[in-house]
Amino acid sequence: MLEDIKPHIAELRSRLIKIVIIYFLFFLIAFIFWKDIFAWMSEPLMSALKLEKSSKIIFTGLAEPFFTAVKISIFSGFFFSLPFILYQAWAFIAPGLYNNEKKMILPFVFWGTVMFLAGAAFAYYVVFPVGFKVLVTFGGQQFTAMPRISEYVSFFGKLMLGFGIAFEMPVVTYFLAKLGLVTDKTLKDFSRYAIVVIFILAAVLTPPDLFSQMAMAVPLLILYGVSIIIAKVVNPEKNTSN
Repeated sequence: MLEDIKPHIAELRSRLIKIVIIYFLFFLIAFIFWKDIFAWMSEPLMSALKLEKSSKIIFTGLAEPFFTAVKISIFSGFFFSLPFILYQAWAFIAPGLYNNEKKMILPFVFWGTVMFLAGAAFAYYVVFPVGFKVLVTFGGQQFTAMPRISEYVSFFGKLMLGFGIAFEMPVVTYFLAKLGLVTDKTLKDFSRYAIVVIFILAAVLTPPDLFSQMAMAVPLLILYGVSIIIAKVVNPEKNTSN
């Protein structure tokens, strides 16, 4: 038994090492250009802070800018290396698939990347502009918004990753349906639990405010409905009644 598992462990280790190397390279590149990346990351917040003349981004610890640069590089390294990570993940499971299933690796990598970026773009261009304005101006004249750079980068990264992962749902559903692992009935039967799971995920992946949680939960619910349609087209439940 152990002898049968050893080749798979060696294969997994090899692919993880490749992922770590590529990720580290992108991490270093991002660290070199962290100021430019931060300028892009902070644009939605800066637009909201302009509504309050005395508001600005600050840091309170001497090492905070450095660790912020590290956080930005960690976040950016994952974004840039995502296609390679998806490729390695599919390549690891490919030996257990049929030849026609192995050919899905390029569509999986392409659409997995596209949907992740679509989710991140939805957060950046739709959720952030509205959400930051609401949060910054919520206290009216009673408070002055001075967000810390490290907290903002963590906030930004968490939401971007959360929305990116959430938008992978139709892609994952398509390939699971293509492999015959799920049907539309499977997803329909699980829908009552899926709603609960979605709201739990929205609460965990987003900051503890209602707007952020609803901004993630609603698209997730829509994407789950789209996933049911995808499963129905790709692998519909067979009618076994006579």
